[in-house]
Amino acid sequence: MKWSFKLGRFLGIDVFIHFTFLILLFLIGFAHWMPERSFGAALNGVLFFVLLFACVLVHEYGHSLMARRFGVGTRDITLLPFGGVARLERNPEKPMQELLVALAGPAVNVLIALALAAWLTLENAWEPLSGLGIAEGGMIERLLAVNVGLVIFNMLPAFPMDGGRVLRAVLAMKMNDTNSTIIAARVGKVMAALFAIYGLFTNPMLILIAVFVWSGSTQESALAQARSIVTGATVRDAMVTSFHTVTPSTTLQEMAVLMLSDAQHDYPVIKRDHLIGMLAHADLLSAMQTYPLDTPVITFMRTDVPRLNEAELLDEVLMRDRADDKVAIPVLKHGVLVGLLTAENMHEYFIIREAHRGIDLPWSRGVRVVRLFAA
Repeated sequence: MKWSFKLGRFLGIDVFIHFTFLILLFLIGFAHWMPERSFGAALNGVLFFVLLFACVLVHEYGHSLMARRFGVGTRDITLLPFGGVARLERNPEKPMQELLVALAGPAVNVLIALALAAWLTLENAWEPLSGLGIAEGGMIERLLAVNVGLVIFNMLPAFPMDGGRVLRAVLAMKMNDTNSTIIAARVGKVMAALFAIYGLFTNPMLILIAVFVWSGSTQESALAQARSIVTGATVRDAMVTSFHTVTPSTTLQEMAVLMLSDAQHDYPVIKRDHLIGMLAHADLLSAMQTYPLDTPVITFMRTDVPRLNEAELLDEVLMRDRADDKVAIPVLKHGVLVGLLTAENMHEYFIIREAHRGIDLPWSRGVRVVRLFAA
């Protein structure tokens, strides 16, 4: 995620913090310092929110480690001012698996709350609840209250919160994935509308939450409908089969001529008939402002690009979380490059497929690859 820096790697998962999180910590410390000009109060406020987000991080690890049990990896976890995001490589295959993954996060917060309650009871350290607030009261009690709040909030039946995924998983046990997602997304939009209306008269923060929930529900619904449109289709059906390739020795000057002569954005780099990298459009433009024009593209090409097999099902590809969906994905057949899957071509394919549902179209096309500057 942009504007994030790496905190570390724990249990095989990279953890990032968005830079706005640091701004939030500064504002929290300043707000606690202002009343009495006390650095102790500022430190106490910052410490509480660091512990709060530690609970959020453990919550996300709950999702990630449960997903790992079902063979689903986690790309990374990012801490944001409004919570945490664990990016799974794909959704679990079965409804029961998704249900367990969705419940694992809140379950962690329940365990934390129970542990804190047990500690307060054993130490006889309970304080009056009347004195409990976001900045007042014992830190342990406040953390307990926050974890209970996280459970309640996350279990609301609205995407992208855990409750929305729990609802979808339960519905998917009785109906297909598309219908279950659409119904869960509609429930989420109703929740968002209620948040917005209530927020107009009480707390404006609820309006921001409403926008967040509405956006998440809309994205989930759109993805489900897209998957339903391309059910049964393969990557071969939607890929671009007419494109240019370049070699590692191709220079920036040659790329400039090529880019001005066609509409292709991303270029595969081929060496002895094998794909060794990709040239992203944004990287090319940046390189032309940084490197001399005689610089070979091997200097800045991307080598860690994902690859697809032409026989893979398109709806399964849609479920994968890609770090950069603006860069074309090379498509291989028996290890040989035969196509590119681009966002533009996918969009066109959706439109054509939707317009011709039920009609058997001749999707299969011959491969036509143009090679330039071949060594």
